[in-house]
Amino acid sequence: MSFELRDHTADVAVEATGATLGETFGAVADGMAAAMCDSIPAGGSHHEVTVTAESLDALLFDYLDELIYERDIRSVLPVDNTGTVSEAEEWTFEGSYRGVDLRDVTARDLKAVTYSEMDISETADGWRAYVVFDV
Repeated sequence: MSFELRDHTADVAVEATGATLGETFGAVADGMAAAMCDSIPAGGSHHEVTVTAESLDALLFDYLDELIYERDIRSVLPVDNTGTVSEAEEWTFEGSYRGVDLRDVTARDLKAVTYSEMDISETADGWRAYVVFDV
């Protein structure tokens, strides 16, 4: 699993890959954290997260939006994001993250996840996602 920050006019984009959808979602979330902070310290607390949505795009949007909410409510930077994606009646992401106290990092503001140019696609090696964030 990996991610790269991409230049995007007035915003920041993350392109991520993974062998599974869960790994890819986690990589996008780690890219989002990297867009907010250059250096991530050790430590922090473990948090669980579960999100459901009607579509795969909505699931990724809602998952990342939930992490931004967690950042704002718990005052933590969600890092080391992992999880699984499943589909039954709805799409579900179940995972966890390590919450680094915002007092321990110099973080840049990232306002919101957007649907602008969002892409989730299956590749020969797994999955790829591209997400633009409003900064």
